[in-house]
Amino acid sequence: MKTKIYYFFPLLLSTLLFFFNKAQAQNAAVVTGEISGKVLDETQKVFPYASVSLLNAKDSSSVRGTLTGDDGVYEFKSIQAGKYLVAIYVVGYQKMVKGPYQIGADRRLHAVGMVQMVVDAKQLKGVDIVKQKPLIERQIDKTVLNIENSILATGNTALEILQKSPGVTVDKDGKIALRGKQGVTVMLDGKPTYLSAEQLANLLRSTEGSAIQSIELITNPSAKYDAAGNSGIINIKLKKNRNFGTNGTISAGAGYGTYHKANGGLNLNHREKKFNIFGNADYGLNKRFGETDIVRVNNTAEDQTYFDQTSHSINTRKNGNFKAGMDYFINDHHTLGFFVNGYRSTRKSAADVLTLIGDQPGKTDSSVVAPNTGSSKYTGITYNLNYRGTLDTLGQEISVDADYSRYNGNEDNIFNNMFKNAVGQPLKPSYIFRNAAPSTVKIWGAKLDYTYPINKDMKLDLGLKSSFVNTDNNFLYENFVQEQWQNDVTRSNRFVYDENINAAYANFKTKFKNTTVQVGLRAEQTNSKGNSITESKIVNRDYINLFPSVFINQELSKDHEVGLSYSRRIDRPDYGNLNPFISYLDLYSYRQGNPFLKPQFTNAFEFSYSFKKSLNVTLGYSHTSDVMTDVLLTDTAKKTIFISIQNLAKQDSYNLNLSYPIAITPWWSTNNNLTTYYNSFQAPDILGAEYKSGRLAFNLNTTQSLTLNSSTKFEWSGYFQSKQVYGTLLIAAQYGVDLGASKSFLDNKLNLKFSANDVFKLQKSKITSALPSQNYVVNERWESQVFRLTCTYRFGSKDVKGARQRSSSSETEGRRVKSGR
Repeated sequence: MKTKIYYFFPLLLSTLLFFFNKAQAQNAAVVTGEISGKVLDETQKVFPYASVSLLNAKDSSSVRGTLTGDDGVYEFKSIQAGKYLVAIYVVGYQKMVKGPYQIGADRRLHAVGMVQMVVDAKQLKGVDIVKQKPLIERQIDKTVLNIENSILATGNTALEILQKSPGVTVDKDGKIALRGKQGVTVMLDGKPTYLSAEQLANLLRSTEGSAIQSIELITNPSAKYDAAGNSGIINIKLKKNRNFGTNGTISAGAGYGTYHKANGGLNLNHREKKFNIFGNADYGLNKRFGETDIVRVNNTAEDQTYFDQTSHSINTRKNGNFKAGMDYFINDHHTLGFFVNGYRSTRKSAADVLTLIGDQPGKTDSSVVAPNTGSSKYTGITYNLNYRGTLDTLGQEISVDADYSRYNGNEDNIFNNMFKNAVGQPLKPSYIFRNAAPSTVKIWGAKLDYTYPINKDMKLDLGLKSSFVNTDNNFLYENFVQEQWQNDVTRSNRFVYDENINAAYANFKTKFKNTTVQVGLRAEQTNSKGNSITESKIVNRDYINLFPSVFINQELSKDHEVGLSYSRRIDRPDYGNLNPFISYLDLYSYRQGNPFLKPQFTNAFEFSYSFKKSLNVTLGYSHTSDVMTDVLLTDTAKKTIFISIQNLAKQDSYNLNLSYPIAITPWWSTNNNLTTYYNSFQAPDILGAEYKSGRLAFNLNTTQSLTLNSSTKFEWSGYFQSKQVYGTLLIAAQYGVDLGASKSFLDNKLNLKFSANDVFKLQKSKITSALPSQNYVVNERWESQVFRLTCTYRFGSKDVKGARQRSSSSETEGRRVKSGR
């Protein structure tokens, strides 16, 4: 890859010059203009998400359409010379038409001004039309889920909401896949989460759905984003306050399934002319049960041993997170900000494990009874200092972020194994052992982003980023011998990992006529050192990679639009997965790290089609080399089953996504999403044989929303995930149905929401092996049927502008922090 760098930069430069010259020539020859305005509702407040159409004044034919933003403002840019009308239409209001407006050489800009909508007296009786964003929006480079007004988000955590999102699947351990592929980068408000898949799941379990405004699904990110995440980016945006004054929100909720649940949160914001101070805190308590049954056969040349292992566990989690910060507005063009956020997660578990062992199916020769206990504690804190400046009226901007994060974790488990004979009598002395896994992660990062608008149709983005990571994992294994704990040096291990990533990117975007083109290039240099101190193993890696991206969008007509995109991505191993230590789940089950894991690279292509901004179809293909995946194997010598992450040769993935929201009546709307995909995996050698697997699968999501009036709403949603293959695992179908209802009081200040998750108690997991030589079945069920009631009260000014959304400098490094479940 290093030898090819000098080929790519001249090619990128010539491509940019081509588009620049072509656009400049068109700008010189074609007269274009702009029409803008602002829409108010019947109470003279800004009207967001109103439909606005640009019409040809000659025959009232539609030229272009748009929606007003949060501030009620709309804009039509790059309008060719001619005479136009502006039509504003919202269900329940009279249609408003303004104009005509003449665009020509003598006048190119028209400000329509403020237009106040008038309620239509003919609207359906008994039904109040409520203006709000649709649940699902499709944009040129992403899909947006507007969670803010969804009942089903209430009481649910961010992780549970993701499980119901179109094209998203979440497995039993909280690992997230998008359109059938794992390796998703998750951000909160465009900021890094600094966590691995497992620790990220802990954070998302403690983030309440009532605090979420929207979720963005970005399947093909541009060069501006970090190259990590082979299946794309999920950005969770939290609710913000607006305008000047002081306000806040307080919420409390309770739930019950098999055990009780509770959640609460407080959000405060105060803004004056020069300062904006903000803060929030959330707390969650979740006690839940889990059942796991593993039936397997250990095959050797001499004999077969049958294992039937059943585990019943109760886990109690307490999660809390907070954020506090301040923005200082130096003047209208320059802002300096600081924030600190952190979280704390604790878990206590008690599991009763029974393992029946025999030489024939259904026969028990001996058994192991194990009352195992465990606890964990993870804390993290991030400090961020940021600056944003607008350098001129054309939109030239610069932003700088610097941050420091520190994470501490510890997990303690005690395994008490009592051996019994066929009739339940003691067979031999108990084997008692315990392990502890203290860990520390430190991350330093800084980034600079610069935007230069060449003209109104052309923009260039440039940026630099550097991050430094240090992790220290100390795994301690002790046996209980002669009434005291003794360290087992053969099973203990200390692992230290250091990594430095330096990156630079350029992203160019231009538009001419009905075509939008965006091309970008990102270069990342990685330097890493993994040091297994106990085993005296050191793995050094230094490499440079280029990550190009291309986006082309074409408006064929007012109703038809197509797009084509390409990007190259990388996924680096979680820091903990590189640690070669063995982490025991019980006497016969464990997880082992792999210090020789290599990063995986993905080339992704996507074609999209949109009809009337409603029916959306995307067709995608991606090829991943050295794909990292969990491999579940049996150790025939030790008669154990274990999980390790290995690099397979490649993965090819094909996907087709269809989304179609339907407004059945003014009070009944539905959103439907179907994702069909085919994943194939290949490796030259697993257990001494070539491995190939592939399977067609699909994911179906539907949400039905019924609005009785402005204060009462009902929702139900359902999902179905068909049987699929991932790596060496065959995962059975999963499905479920959720219900919800909400009622508002006191001028919408007080809101009560009721939700029922997995109403019919259908959710469960079944995993078998795609390897012919492996014979096991893993069945799991967890506490999925939960009923919740949540109360939210908003107080203070309604005109408070929220804190700026910041994107700090280490968004993917922290995501790879490894922790226990």
